[in-house]
Amino acid sequence: MTVQTLRKTYPAFFYRGYKYKKRGKDLLISFSFEVPPGIQFHPKVLIKNLPQKALEEIGKQALNNLVFHLGLMEIPSYWKATCSPNIVIEAGYLNKRQINWWHDLILKGMGEYFYKNKIDFTKPNFLKIISMGIPPKRDLGIPKSRLGNSLGNKVLVPVGGGKDAVVTLELLRKGKQRIIPFLLNPKREQEEILKIAGLKNPVIVTRTIDPKLLELNRKGYLNGHTPFSAYLAFLSVLSAALFGTKYIALSNERSSNEGNVRYLGKTINHQYSKSFDFEKKFRSYVKTYLVKSIEYFSFLRPLYELQIARIFAKYPKYFPAFLSCNEAHKTTSGTKKPTGKWCGKCAKCLFVWLALYPFISAKQLISIFKKNLLQDKALVPLLEELTGKRKFKPFECVGTIRESRTALSLCRQKQKGKLPRAAMLSSWNRKHFLPLKFVQLLKH
Repeated sequence: MTVQTLRKTYPAFFYRGYKYKKRGKDLLISFSFEVPPGIQFHPKVLIKNLPQKALEEIGKQALNNLVFHLGLMEIPSYWKATCSPNIVIEAGYLNKRQINWWHDLILKGMGEYFYKNKIDFTKPNFLKIISMGIPPKRDLGIPKSRLGNSLGNKVLVPVGGGKDAVVTLELLRKGKQRIIPFLLNPKREQEEILKIAGLKNPVIVTRTIDPKLLELNRKGYLNGHTPFSAYLAFLSVLSAALFGTKYIALSNERSSNEGNVRYLGKTINHQYSKSFDFEKKFRSYVKTYLVKSIEYFSFLRPLYELQIARIFAKYPKYFPAFLSCNEAHKTTSGTKKPTGKWCGKCAKCLFVWLALYPFISAKQLISIFKKNLLQDKALVPLLEELTGKRKFKPFECVGTIRESRTALSLCRQKQKGKLPRAAMLSSWNRKHFLPLKFVQLLKH
């Protein structure tokens, strides 16, 4: 099915509405999307073990607004099936500035999807977002006064399975911060990391994709990468409001600012929603339209992946637990089951090896990956992509091209028995939003 046929057949994607209700101690949220003729989606989100007075402290209007926005962020995952030229918002109201903000996010966050599906997203009127909701009579955001007393200095920390989240957790623990771990659709490695860190009572959220989307994928409708970190951003703000945390500390780093490839005159960045540009725009949006009193920032923003790897190397207790290989969790139309292990074949695995080898022993790395990746000739093409010698940087969450070159140089230094040295290891990016006390924690 071609893009042109789908856009003609399905001219409009509708965000019809949302619902939420308490189910015991949990909050169950569902969204309603429709793509006439004949396609409906109803994804669900379950936020577990709410504090007793969470909904009362937020207030109904503000909670409606937060849930409405989470639904907006669900849209790209379903809109991508048809790439409809119009997105019609009936579930709530967006003003002109908000519409422009969402338009910008979709075009930049879906860049890889456009590139791989050969979609010309630069055409005039490629995408129009239409708000059909009624303008609110007053600000729907949660005022500082409402949550001011309940928001302590707790830090909500989204925990993936990789080394970055481990570094954030360990440095915040060292700084005696009150950490509230946040897990979305928990996996073994996330739970193991929390167990090793000695952290209990995480905020747990389960997100259920509508099976209809997978069915359409099998039928040949469009598929591709969506800005997952942007989804995580909106979900973390809703969760922080419900659980009374003042800070949200992401583990996105400096490396994510670099794009992968140029397409139709635009830079395509697989990691756009992890980038400083997105973080800056999102913080402004949250303060203006959602919650004035919550501070969202990326704790590791001043550092490169390579610097984070050096810090991670100091915590070998996590080596058997961490996992950030995307292949480990992939399924194929229900036939291929996730392995839950490093594949040792992808660009992500190779980059992690390159970043860690200068700082830990080959024996330790082999215990993680079950083989020596630097001796695998099949990975040479990927190494050349990572270091900018062929094609372009892989569509994975990996370091910059300069960083991969530096990592490779450090690996060679180590093999010659030299102490790994590089100016990049002492670099500090001043473009960040860390509150002062968190700057001190990261520097020490």
